[in-house]
Amino acid sequence: MLALRLLNVVAPAYFLCISLVTFVLQLFLFLPSMHEDPTATQLFSPALLHGALFLFLSANALGNYVLVIQNSPDDLGTCQGTSSQRSQCPPPSTHFCRVCSRVTLRHDHHCFFTGNCIGSRNMRNFILFCLYTSLACLYSMVAGVAYISAVLSISFAHPLAFLTLLPTSISQFFSGAVLGSDMFVILMLYLWFAVGLACAGFCCHQLLLILRGQTRYQVRKGLAVRARPWRKNLQEVFGKRWLLGLLVPMFNVGTESSKQQDK
Repeated sequence: MLALRLLNVVAPAYFLCISLVTFVLQLFLFLPSMHEDPTATQLFSPALLHGALFLFLSANALGNYVLVIQNSPDDLGTCQGTSSQRSQCPPPSTHFCRVCSRVTLRHDHHCFFTGNCIGSRNMRNFILFCLYTSLACLYSMVAGVAYISAVLSISFAHPLAFLTLLPTSISQFFSGAVLGSDMFVILMLYLWFAVGLACAGFCCHQLLLILRGQTRYQVRKGLAVRARPWRKNLQEVFGKRWLLGLLVPMFNVGTESSKQQDK
């Protein structure tokens, strides 16, 4: 249990460090290299378009990250009381999390990178956090590849060029042909690639479970699933203002879970 609580502190710090490093590299390396293009116009320069797109992706990723933490699942503390109190809890969607030390409704899993449980209230923000984190990482990887290609005069036209970039760069780094800053960017390329693919896969997996009306906890325990149309399952999580939530980080306004809390 001590190791889990320690991971619950280290993982968010690790994510915030990666976000800070990504922002610094974009601001001080990638954007200035794009601004040096003499053929670009002042209004539609690559640096301006790249900066606007990166700010949009990173703002949505960090915004939904904060909302996942703030919009915590309800603590159904009465479910840990007497047998009469536990009978009032809606099984089998409740679960007691040992890390958070609380009972949550529609529990899906505990996310160590947010240090919070994922349930009915913050599921939509968590999915959007995974989506925009994946897009921001993959976009940063593309910008980093363009930077490395220009600085080191490396062509990525061959499909295996990216796979052989790391071992080749390591040997050149120890021989003095590659600077330390360029080697750090190359290492970040593989980190962005791994985090981007992991978040994309996790986002797709969560969407598939939502379409089925399931949670990861129900799948792991083999619990029964409510027989409902997939449109109802999507509306329960994303609500009627799903398009606005895709563009601007916001709470679960208009979802069925929030309506039940108002009652």
